[in-house]
Amino acid sequence: MLVDDRIVVLFKRNAHHTLTYWSVFFSFGLCIAFLGPTILDLQCQTNSTLSQITWVFFAQQFCLLIGSSIGGIFKKTLFRALGALFVSALVISVIFAIIPFCNNVLLLAIAMAVSGLAMGIIDTIANIQLVTIYQKDSAVFLQALHFFIGFGALVSPLIADSFLSETGCGNHTANQTEVIHHFRSMLRNSPIAEHNITLGPLSHEGGSWEPSVHTAFWIMACINLPVPLAVLFLMYRERLIPCLPNSTPNLLDKDELAMENQQGAEGEEVEEREHEAGGHGDIFGCCQNDNLRGLPVSFFMIHIFGGLVLFMTDGIVGVYAGFVYTFAVEAHPTLSHQTAGYLHSIFWAAITAGRLLSIPLSFRIQPMKLLMINLVGAIVTVLMLLIFYNSSIFLFVGTGLCGLFLSSIFPSMLAYTEDILDYQGCATSVLVTSAGMGEMVMQVVMGQIIQTKGSYSFLLCGVIIACMGFVFFIGLLLFHRMHRNYLLGTSKKSTMVEEAAAAEQNGSAKTEAKEEKESS
Repeated sequence: MLVDDRIVVLFKRNAHHTLTYWSVFFSFGLCIAFLGPTILDLQCQTNSTLSQITWVFFAQQFCLLIGSSIGGIFKKTLFRALGALFVSALVISVIFAIIPFCNNVLLLAIAMAVSGLAMGIIDTIANIQLVTIYQKDSAVFLQALHFFIGFGALVSPLIADSFLSETGCGNHTANQTEVIHHFRSMLRNSPIAEHNITLGPLSHEGGSWEPSVHTAFWIMACINLPVPLAVLFLMYRERLIPCLPNSTPNLLDKDELAMENQQGAEGEEVEEREHEAGGHGDIFGCCQNDNLRGLPVSFFMIHIFGGLVLFMTDGIVGVYAGFVYTFAVEAHPTLSHQTAGYLHSIFWAAITAGRLLSIPLSFRIQPMKLLMINLVGAIVTVLMLLIFYNSSIFLFVGTGLCGLFLSSIFPSMLAYTEDILDYQGCATSVLVTSAGMGEMVMQVVMGQIIQTKGSYSFLLCGVIIACMGFVFFIGLLLFHRMHRNYLLGTSKKSTMVEEAAAAEQNGSAKTEAKEEKESS
């Protein structure tokens, strides 16, 4: 059978919660992918340069990092978790609606910072809730969860593509060719820009640039609205809405109440152990835990190297999604703006398909092997894109392959590290935070490099980053072996101590029996 019956039973038992968390990740994907294809139109809307508009990416990713870091504080109760998800999903719809009114870079950066904060909270809470619900069976559900990121990220550029401006933001007559050549020359740092026009913002004064992309943002705001409503409905089902009558949770029937009383003490012990080991709380709580002192070095290095792998690989995802459109317009002048915009759709469609394919694969292949295949495939693909730099056809093919191989690295790494640590570390918070840092740093750095060095550096840096991610993965495997040996040594010591104690008890029992026999 393709799906284990036990997994099906687990899913049916937690179907409503699981589907709600999946739908919230659709909001995450919808918000993370629209900046790439609309970057030139937003540049025209805010009358800014490429270097300036790049800081919008930074604002979003920096606040996403903050949201990921503090998101764990909402997991203490179901009401807090669902309330935070509801507010975050609703904020994303509001941000989509107000982006068309952001006429300068600062306002746009503030709007994207707020959306990034909401995305970070969604990222941490949804991952934590699924890992908490399914524990060792969470790999397949995490793959499905991240499939919905890809699905939302696929929908976003598909909507935007139909509304992208084909002529830039100059007028449609004499200035059209001049503005487009200015933009491309600006990326190349060519002397043409100095002779034709200054390296200032792209001006649309006196032009006829039509802000048709505004319609795309309003459509995305409407598409996202059912998501906060779905979270609100789950809160209603769980009777967690304070303003409604009968808002207390459903009363347990007698059998369930008796079972709950029997398992109460055990549940408290499990919760206490999770707290002592760090649990899945916010990253600051993990770092301040006093019980981490007695743990081996390998425990900490697994967190660090797992985070570094995602720092690199999620950095590639962010860079590719953010700048492949700009790269295509600059490096392939024959491609129209709308044709280049389809690269985003292909990239996120490949990520979506890869995560969908990873759901059944996670039943058959261990997360470690999936990670190895994906990392090697990503390196080879980006290297081939670099070799066939001038081929427009391979740019589309390589974009699809790159998305396919990068698709399941994050959920596989999350399942792999949590399994190593027996779900008692802070892997979820650390990995989510590291992934957010990677996207934030890489996008800003890459924007500056493209601005000064030209488009060729886009793929060259991609190869370097992918190779560094693979090196860190090899380090993770080494520390996994060290940690496994530590656990085996600890278990052997515990067994020897138990055997010695048992032998001592048996010896004392025999001595007492012998003394009683002699006295009688």
